Amino acid sequence: LTLLSALRLPHHTTGGAISLVERQLEVLRQRNLAMESRLKELVEVARSNDRLAGRIHALALLLMRTRSREGVIDVLDENLREGFAVDRAALVLFDSVPGLVQGHSSFVQVVHREDPALGPFKTFLQSSAPRCSRLRDAQRDFLFGPGADIQSMALVPLGPRSEFGFLAIGSRNPEHFHPGRSIDFLARLGELTACALSLH
Repeated sequence: LTLLSALRLPHHTTGGAISLVERQLEVLRQRNLAMESRLKELVEVARSNDRLAGRIHALALLLMRTRSREGVIDVLDENLREGFAVDRAALVLFDSVPGLVQGHSSFVQVVHREDPALGPFKTFLQSSAPRCSRLRDAQRDFLFGPGADIQSMALVPLGPRSEFGFLAIGSRNPEHFHPGRSIDFLARLGELTACALSLH
């Protein structure tokens, strides 16, 4: 097919018209180019997914070695910044979770589930699935502070109906966490974190 699509066969016609053979070959060339482009995209997606799977596995091993909730928080904070290279992240935990130390890390916020500041997250907290979207100002201010250069985010529930709280991952790119993005990786991250928090 590659050889065929590269062939240019002289086919004389009158009046400058394009012959049927030439037209068919041109269609084949365009289809071949489109298939090659699609194949490259699929290969890159597969490689990216493989890298993500490796990072998730490494994170799972580290979380299994922790001995406290503070240790879970530290491991998650460090890995999101270094292993996953996210722009900003915030861990919001509810004060109903025992054994948490308020102010342990700037990465974590311990709040009451009915805190009015959580109003902009109300519909998300009632679900049990990650969500990707642009940030509203109130959400950005609560999670990352006023003036933070974060344009899109992923919200990841920790447990059913965000039992423990939620993880917020922010990007400076407004299209990075678009609503159509796959949430498989985010769901696994949330499940791992919730499981680690429940064991300590």
